[in-house]
Amino acid sequence: MTNRIDLAGRAAVVTGGAQGIGRAIVERMLDSGAHVAIWDRDGKLAEQTASELVGRGRVEVFDVDVTDLKAVDSARDATLSAFGRIDILVNNAGISGPNKPTWEYPAKDWNQVIAINLTGPFHCCRAVVPSMIKQKYGRIVNVASIAGKEGNPNAPAYSASKAGLIALTKSLGKELAQYDIAVNCVTPAAAKTAIFDQMTEEHINYMLSKIPRNRFVKVEEIAATVAFAASAECSFTTGAVFDLSGGRATY
Repeated sequence: MTNRIDLAGRAAVVTGGAQGIGRAIVERMLDSGAHVAIWDRDGKLAEQTASELVGRGRVEVFDVDVTDLKAVDSARDATLSAFGRIDILVNNAGISGPNKPTWEYPAKDWNQVIAINLTGPFHCCRAVVPSMIKQKYGRIVNVASIAGKEGNPNAPAYSASKAGLIALTKSLGKELAQYDIAVNCVTPAAAKTAIFDQMTEEHINYMLSKIPRNRFVKVEEIAATVAFAASAECSFTTGAVFDLSGGRATY
C-alpha cells in the first residue's frame, strides 16, 4: 500500500503515458485523485491503457506527437475543453536512440532524440504555461535522467537531451516562481521498460554496474517522486533536480 498524495480535483497531462514510466505516473495520479490526459503518439496503445484503467479515475486520450508544435497546441486546447484547466504537466515522453560513440552517431538519430526528449518538452511547456500563469498555479515535472547529470558513454544524444532538459527545468523554474508554478525534474537511473529494447546489452550492463543499490529503479518509485513534485505540498522547491539514481549521483 502506497501513501496517498492529495491530487484531488487536479487536471494532469502526462506525455508518453501509454506505457512504462508514463503509465506508472498516470496510475499514481489517478489513485491520488487527479483527472489525467494521456498525450501519446501511439494512440491505439494509449486507448488500451485508458480502457484498462477504467474505474480508477477519469482518463482522456489524445494522439499527439510532441515534436509537432501545432499538434501540441491542439492537444492543449482539447484538454482544456475536457477538463477546464491544466494543473499538472509531466514531460515524460522520450527515446534512448542507438548506442554508438559520438563520432559514429548518425545525424538523423541525433536530431530525432533531441526533438523528442528536449524540443518536445519545450513545446509542451510553451503550450501549457500561459494557462497556468492565468490561474496562478501549476506544477511541471520533467522526467530527465542520470545520464543528463553524468553523461553515458555511447549515448551522446540521450545524455545531451536530458542535460538540456535539466537546464530547461532550472530556467523555467526561475521564470515562473512568482506565479506559484513549480518546475522540477527527476533524474532516475534506468528502469526496465520498453526503452531497453533500443539499447545494447553491453550498455544495459554498464548502467547497472554504476548503481550502488545494484538494481534498476522501479517505475512505481519514479511515479511516487513525480506525484509529490506535482502536488501542492511541493510549494517552495522549484528548478530542482530530484535524484533517483540509487546512489550513483550523490550531488
